[in-house]
Amino acid sequence: MYLLLLVTAAAVLLSAAYLMLTRIFTRIIMHITLILSVLLNIGICVYFWVLKYYSGAIIFTIIAIFSIFVYWGIKPRIPLASLLLQVVMDVSKHHLSVYVVAFTALLIQAGLAVWYTFTVIATYARWTPGNPSCASSGCSSGKVAGLIFFETFSFLWTSQVIGNVALATLAGGPYGCWYYFGPRELGEMPQHPTLSAFGRASTLSLGSIAFGSLIVTLLELLKMILQAAMNNANAGGHPVEACLACCAACFVGCIESLVEYFNRYAYIEIALYGKPYIAAAKDTWRLFKDRGIDALVNDSLVGMTLTWGAYIIGLLSSLFAYLYLRYTAPSYNAEGQYTAPVMLFAFLIGLMCSLTLSSAIEAGVSTIFVGLGEDPQVLAVRAPALFGMIVETYPDVTSGVPRE
Repeated sequence: MYLLLLVTAAAVLLSAAYLMLTRIFTRIIMHITLILSVLLNIGICVYFWVLKYYSGAIIFTIIAIFSIFVYWGIKPRIPLASLLLQVVMDVSKHHLSVYVVAFTALLIQAGLAVWYTFTVIATYARWTPGNPSCASSGCSSGKVAGLIFFETFSFLWTSQVIGNVALATLAGGPYGCWYYFGPRELGEMPQHPTLSAFGRASTLSLGSIAFGSLIVTLLELLKMILQAAMNNANAGGHPVEACLACCAACFVGCIESLVEYFNRYAYIEIALYGKPYIAAAKDTWRLFKDRGIDALVNDSLVGMTLTWGAYIIGLLSSLFAYLYLRYTAPSYNAEGQYTAPVMLFAFLIGLMCSLTLSSAIEAGVSTIFVGLGEDPQVLAVRAPALFGMIVETYPDVTSGVPRE
């Protein structure tokens, strides 16, 4: 326990250090992570060819070639994405509540996951036929399946709502208030923007957030059912059915990812302007029709930069745990039997801490992008350098997204 607390503290410090380095050397780090992503695809491609795993090698050859073309296509966008990232980091530096919200949501979701795990175990123990704990005649496999389905649905939906309330809090709080009211020094920003935004997200906008989360949850459940069908078909020796179920699960997974990405911007519309979900979805679709590629490129560059940082933090946390075990030689690890599990947990802790901090930054990038689409002239006052570069790159941005 003591070691894991030390690893967590080290992970938070390393994550903060990486964000500071990213703020100082934004373009360089963004360029390096873009190159690393291309090299990773090429490396996997070569590895599969060496193993003579031809189906995987062909797929990753296509991906590697595509990633090379993507590199040359989005490389000119790095200056704009880096400046946008710098502005968001500067805003978050003056509103540490963004990180409090992100970590609070992570802790609540982790607690919910533990609760769900124990609930599922208790359900099996109580209602499985033939189990010593099942003293009543009402036990059946069908009851177990129904309860597990309900518990899984409840867990997925609640977890989605928690994450999306956090996103709406960040978008409607520090980031949205900075965009429309300016820095605190101007005296126009509300006193407690984060608390006010949380109040709106958890009351007035909760129905819209829950509805959007429900759509993703149903798709996730459908994907899980298809994956279970694929596993059953494999176990029963039915390759055709297994292949069909696999393709269907992949298709549903792609739709789920697209809906989740779309909903991210819809929740920001809800947080900024108090719209119901349907109206926010229509405006988000209008935004994507006009500037969907720009949003995707910006999110990809920022997400790539922060995700590579998260993997680096995870590896450094794992190294920290190894050095601790090596030089303190605790009695419980006298023969080194816990070294590998502890290093794995340390990697996951470092990864999650870094991704949590990164999610707060990514929320700001998306929020400014939505504000730019709805009210572009506001940014000309808040961040003239960023607005000037955007106008230079996209001359039609000053008109905003056309309204239908």
